[in-house]
Amino acid sequence: MPHWSVYTGDHEPHDGIDDLPAPPPWRAFDGGPALPPPHEGDDTSAVSPDRVHRAKSYVATPETVRLVNAALVLRRPLLVTGPPGTGKSSLAYAVARELRLGPVLRWNITSRSTLADGLYQYDPLSRLYAAREGLDRPGGVEDHLRLGPLGTALLPYDRPRALLVDEIDKSDLDLPNDLLNVLEEGQYEIPELVRAARHSRGGAAEVLADGTDTPVTVRRGRVRCRAFPFVVLTSNGEREFPPAFLRRCVRLKLRRPDRDRLTDIVRAHLDTPDGDADRLITRFLERASGGELATDQLLNALYLTGVAGLDADSRDDLAEQLMPYLSASADGDGF
Repeated sequence: MPHWSVYTGDHEPHDGIDDLPAPPPWRAFDGGPALPPPHEGDDTSAVSPDRVHRAKSYVATPETVRLVNAALVLRRPLLVTGPPGTGKSSLAYAVARELRLGPVLRWNITSRSTLADGLYQYDPLSRLYAAREGLDRPGGVEDHLRLGPLGTALLPYDRPRALLVDEIDKSDLDLPNDLLNVLEEGQYEIPELVRAARHSRGGAAEVLADGTDTPVTVRRGRVRCRAFPFVVLTSNGEREFPPAFLRRCVRLKLRRPDRDRLTDIVRAHLDTPDGDADRLITRFLERASGGELATDQLLNALYLTGVAGLDADSRDDLAEQLMPYLSASADGDGF
């Protein structure tokens, strides 16, 4: 691998992120004061066993390793496109685990998502109710505000955070363009805190960040990153993105895995006898030639038919039912 590579795809956690080359002059950030990197235990929602398993068992291709390192060195978002079930979101967890970047910050995109949703949430109604009850302290706007996953990722951590922006192709037309300035500049403002800072001596506010109950300090309502986060944007390829957005991303296109890679994926996830796995992989590949299937459908079929103790005919029938085509227009009758 090139001398600037820090991610290996070998699953073993290490501190190679400390050896990341200096950023290009146009991608250097100086936010502060520096925050220490969080640990897995800092996440108030315990890391699910599913995510740990996906991180440990992710099978990275050489192209994936190369482009992940390119995104890390260039301090650019990684736009990952590909069919469902090719491991787009799992990649963020695998990189975060290997490079010890702490809990992954996840922003699930819908058609109603806005940039503000990712940066922070402010609840003016709760502040109004607190004021009515005499519970709101002077300048206490920060008590009703919490940073979102994107806003948290851009805090001035001294090591990158990992941010997964999942299924960005489901957003409305404006969100990719709205993200441009924030991801380009590595900073944003919180207007409510900017206004409050005008009436306070120090201009510092203690606010809660995403995934933790430990407050962080925001000064004069402005947040600027120090180590640009490792940002993974996933897309199923359901739409085109603006050229200005695309040129600011490192782009990785994941393809449907071939037989060798499917075999590696199965071995990473399941302790399955080779004969049983080979036969179902063959049937999966034959069926995939007629319509869209996802790798996790194969894993589900292998797992359930393996633990059910079925005879060959019953196993085949169950496997067929577990691997329907994802597209309603595909012919789903039989193998």
